[in-house]
Amino acid sequence: MTAFLTAFLTALGVAAAGGIGAAARFAIDGLVRARLAPRFPVGTMIINLSGSLLLGLLAGLVTAGLPTEAQILAGTGFLGGYTTFSSASVETIRLIQERRAAAVIANGIGMVVLATALAFAGMIIGRSF
Repeated sequence: MTAFLTAFLTALGVAAAGGIGAAARFAIDGLVRARLAPRFPVGTMIINLSGSLLLGLLAGLVTAGLPTEAQILAGTGFLGGYTTFSSASVETIRLIQERRAAAVIANGIGMVVLATALAFAGMIIGRSF
């Protein structure tokens, strides 16, 4: 297989996986909003934290021998479409505009800290396999 064809097929796989990840994000966020009707962006928090844990796990598994192609498809593709830093940023701005200081700290700073901690935990778990 030529390098061009390999790159093309990889790009198609990433696009398909990204679309599935985006659809999963849409579904989960919709379920959370319908069930809780939260004033705080709980759905985005759940999505970004679970995505960080999964991406860390995936990265750890790659260092333990999982093929890099799995990281490209699952990490860049699915989890890239699933997680959403841009939505979290806009939601933080909305909370600032509403003058909800505690929610701004929890969403803006808390999500970054927790997501980083979960990614680290996922890497440790993934490396243990």
